[in-house]
Amino acid sequence: MAQAPDTRSSLGASLMASGAEARHRELATEHMLFWTLIYVEKQFPGLFEHLEGSIEHLGDHADDDTKDDEAVREVARRFVQGLRRSAGG
Repeated sequence: MAQAPDTRSSLGASLMASGAEARHRELATEHMLFWTLIYVEKQFPGLFEHLEGSIEHLGDHADDDTKDDEAVREVARRFVQGLRRSAGG
């Protein structure tokens, strides 16, 4: 079967590539931070509790209709839960 021609503009292709690159950086950064926090918690127990206690101060800095402080806090809560599970606690 013949492949359909690529109809994206060079700008569209560039935006897709930069979006993918940003996603790759975000995933790599999250992975490194996650496992660093687990390492630090093992060296200095109490870090997860400290992080959990800070969540209520966390908010969304957007100034448009996408602002959702509670959604940001929920992501942080899930992150800490994932840390606890991965650390075995």
